[in-house]
Amino acid sequence: MSGGDIVQLSAGAAAASVQAGALSARELFEVYRARAAADRDAGGEGLNCFTWVAERAPAEGAAEPLHGVPLAVKDLFCVEGVPSQACSRILEGYRPPYTATAVARLRDAGAPLLAKTNQDEFAMGSSSENSAFGPVLNPWDRGRVPGGSSGGSAAAVAAGLAPWALGTDTGGSIRQPAALCGIVGMKPTYGTVSRYGMIAFASSLDQAGPLTRNVSDAGLLLRHMTGHDACDATSLHSASISAPRAERLDGVRLGVPEELAGEGIEAGVLDAFHAALALAEELGAELAPARLPHAPHALAAYYVLAPAECSSNLARYDGVRFGLRVEGDDLLEMHTRTRHDGFGAEVKRRIMLGTYALSAGYYEAYYGRAQRVRTKIAEDFSSAFERVDYIVSPTSPTVAFKLGERTSDPLSMYLSDYCTVPMSLAGIPAISIPCGLSGGLPVGLQIAGPALSDSALLDAAHALEQAISFDASAARV
Repeated sequence: MSGGDIVQLSAGAAAASVQAGALSARELFEVYRARAAADRDAGGEGLNCFTWVAERAPAEGAAEPLHGVPLAVKDLFCVEGVPSQACSRILEGYRPPYTATAVARLRDAGAPLLAKTNQDEFAMGSSSENSAFGPVLNPWDRGRVPGGSSGGSAAAVAAGLAPWALGTDTGGSIRQPAALCGIVGMKPTYGTVSRYGMIAFASSLDQAGPLTRNVSDAGLLLRHMTGHDACDATSLHSASISAPRAERLDGVRLGVPEELAGEGIEAGVLDAFHAALALAEELGAELAPARLPHAPHALAAYYVLAPAECSSNLARYDGVRFGLRVEGDDLLEMHTRTRHDGFGAEVKRRIMLGTYALSAGYYEAYYGRAQRVRTKIAEDFSSAFERVDYIVSPTSPTVAFKLGERTSDPLSMYLSDYCTVPMSLAGIPAISIPCGLSGGLPVGLQIAGPALSDSALLDAAHALEQAISFDASAARV
């Protein structure tokens, strides 16, 4: 089998080929290792997807469930002995003494580490431009962003530089780049995947999930990531993920909230979204209006709560224990210089926002009120799911925007997550699948379900994916 033929295989198909003996795990790894290394070494000619690439294929072991299909992992995950820097100068050269649970579980299931992927620093961003390693480029149009913060993972999968990848989603950081790169990205129910070993941004929101070429691959990867972890008190004893097989949506009620699928959504995105809904009806689904009255306030609440948690989580980066240290005349000056040189502009902005929201005299006015809005949003979803099975909306209000277009306008950048943030605040699962093109660029369809409906959600997404038959070949490099 030639290298070109191997790259055309989905992760599941590659695993089946290894299992059948038509392809060796070492050959599979080497094909992708060479492609990833070439992109990393291409400088301005590449997509800048990777911060580190494995030097050699691992020794082939016994047949495991994932049969040696290599895995790209966002730089936010700790991997023992491998640079894990959250794409920040303040963690420059940091090599952890342990491996994140999600990565370790996938490794043990037979998915060896291929590479670490570029991202927005500490997962703070919607374009993957806020990285100490430079911006990631979108394989559909190299003058545009791939979305963020998991842009390196999304671009690598879309371009055929990795068969699948891990990302993290705090307010949409898996789903939004998946939409902008024309692939599948899923944020599981909060707690179904251990956060142990993920470098924290906002602990009550962060969740690991898969970025893949199709829904079946997402289900396969997620199946081996989930489960309780004694190292993470928020992890759940959740039900196992079954392989998605549904071909029809008979009896399924899809709720369409006007708050997330109306004003403010780009015309071409809405056209692709409504075309996908028409296909859903042909598959037997019933469309119904759904109300999420507090969803328009989700973005404001998120940009109080997430920065508040980040200001607490990032206080540990002080130049004392690990990462960058910039010397000073005393301890305070060393802390100040280290953080000044180590954190990027967006991280500093969010630390300042969060610290202000938590400060005496402002805590209740900002943080307390945002928490109450979060509760209302969760209640809105609970009420909606009494009447419909899933909520559907566009994943992103726009297609991929141009590099540099929103870097000087933080509010415009934050609006990129308008459709994804409500699900994160509610802790419910949501998946983005490609549903068409607008101006030659991918559009994502988001499907969200009740907490712990991850397996059923994958089934519904699989049925729609088969009907849409999105052609992603234009992104392959």
